[in-house]
Amino acid sequence: MKMNTRVAVVLALFSVAALGACRRAAPPPEPTIDTAAIRIAREDSIRREQERRDAEAAQARERARQDSINRARAAEDEARRASDMLRNTLTMGINFDFDRSDLRDDARAALDAKVPILLANSNVTIRVSGHADERGSSEYNLALGQRRAATAKRYLVERGVAEGRIETTSFGEERPVCMESNEGCWSQNRRDEFELTAGGPMLRSGN
Repeated sequence: MKMNTRVAVVLALFSVAALGACRRAAPPPEPTIDTAAIRIAREDSIRREQERRDAEAAQARERARQDSINRARAAEDEARRASDMLRNTLTMGINFDFDRSDLRDDARAALDAKVPILLANSNVTIRVSGHADERGSSEYNLALGQRRAATAKRYLVERGVAEGRIETTSFGEERPVCMESNEGCWSQNRRDEFELTAGGPMLRSGN
């Protein structure tokens, strides 16, 4: 009887030990995977990346647009400066010796600079006004101013500028640029002035 009891106790202890071993060896349960959360996180990451790329593309387009505007403005400014220089050349006056209406060398050079500009801008018309110093009668100086204007016109026409684009007039001694009665002033008053009467908001070079 005692033997059977011992055997029973041993078997019971063995069973308990076996159960404990089984419990220790059992693998942990698999974690629950939240597929919806993973999908949402992935979509959010993709969205943020697309937003970043869209922002960079928008910035690149804006830089390109601004660069294009800046280049256009720079080109317009350069064209305006060039046009102003051409206009200054066209309106630059010439001077004459006392009681003369023939062209000096410096006057020919000034007129030569006008020719290619006038030929390149066929819509431009000009007025040439002749002037004289105070010496001599008003009638004589008016006629002298007209001869001086006609001389400049003839020079330009001989070099290809249409005659109808050049108007001439004379103011004689009526519009001096210097009021003193000395040679320094008289030499400034013996002149032809040039005025643009049509065309020329943006002049093109003849070169």
